[in-house]
Amino acid sequence: MRRFFNPFVLILTAILASAYAYLAWRLAPGALQRTALAIPFALIWLVPVIYWAGDREREGAADELLHFASYLCMGWLSFALVFSLARDALLLATAWAPPAAGVHAYLADSGAALVLLGSLLSLAIGILVALRGPKIRRVDIRVDGLDDKLDGLRIVQITDLHVGATIGAAYVRRVVRMANELAPDLVALTGDMVDGSVARLATHVAPLAELVPAGRVFFVPGNHEYYSGADPWIAHFRSLGFRVLLNEYAVTQIRGARIVVGGVTDPAAGRHNEPRPDLAAGRDEGSAFRLLLAHNPKLAPKAEAAGFDLQLSGHTHAGQFFPWTLAVHLVHAPFVAGLSRIGRTWIYVSAGTGTWGPPVRFGSEPELTLLRLVASHRRGQEPQ
Repeated sequence: MRRFFNPFVLILTAILASAYAYLAWRLAPGALQRTALAIPFALIWLVPVIYWAGDREREGAADELLHFASYLCMGWLSFALVFSLARDALLLATAWAPPAAGVHAYLADSGAALVLLGSLLSLAIGILVALRGPKIRRVDIRVDGLDDKLDGLRIVQITDLHVGATIGAAYVRRVVRMANELAPDLVALTGDMVDGSVARLATHVAPLAELVPAGRVFFVPGNHEYYSGADPWIAHFRSLGFRVLLNEYAVTQIRGARIVVGGVTDPAAGRHNEPRPDLAAGRDEGSAFRLLLAHNPKLAPKAEAAGFDLQLSGHTHAGQFFPWTLAVHLVHAPFVAGLSRIGRTWIYVSAGTGTWGPPVRFGSEPELTLLRLVASHRRGQEPQ
């Protein structure tokens, strides 16, 4: 019973109760409709209360089914609230405008049906965009002082796959096939690859072992690895042949040039294992291109201070679907998505290769990113 008085659960319950009261008032005129409307709210409430606050493991098919249903309901609720609020705003705007009397009457009479239809259609479109797989995004990064031997170097970034209730082995195999076809010189896995235990998801992440080039696949954990058991996952990813970097670096030779690849932990690791880009910079390694893998893009100022040329991050999902594609700017600006710069350091934030929670993309797309280094003096020329 103690979990029900957890502050998180109390706040969640209050938010869901308020949302239900509003939608029941606006969309459900009768007892039968209000009872039906309560079902998705109950499904949304159950997962955080039973699994997040209650620490129950997701062990069986029923647990996975409940998560899948809950995530779908989360996506639907978000769209339903947006459409219902938009309808009410239009009703208010047309209430005192005689020329718009017909529109006002139509929204009053049929608006509830339009809200339900619009939210379900948006959910369906978002699911199709999410599950059809990532789109390849190609990004050229012009680097001052880049060794000519690294001109045209190809880095593939995979991040925020969130293998779990909605993403499994088939999706992972598709990502691996697409990544290998890009012929990368180096692969960066920048965290949040999983949502669940090694025992449950090992077979689903197994295709990642086929990533090429072998020996140049680097991994750093994200916050969801820490939620899912960081130590077992770190050991498992090492067993797949990944070079796991935890506030440390590796020096690799590519095309006869040296690259320092640094990687850091995530802030979710806690105070005793906080991310330290300064320890991952390899300052004693002399002149070299320095690449930092950091799940959370907010580490960019520390990366710049440590002397990195490029930081690759994920975490934000670019908001994943509307209206969170707008709200994400309030939390993660200025490093929300895409390429930006701080000082001499380039920052690239991927929108994510998979999805978390609702398997929905609306206003953003899952991406598999091919980043190519370009010497700044080669402007107007294609690197070899």
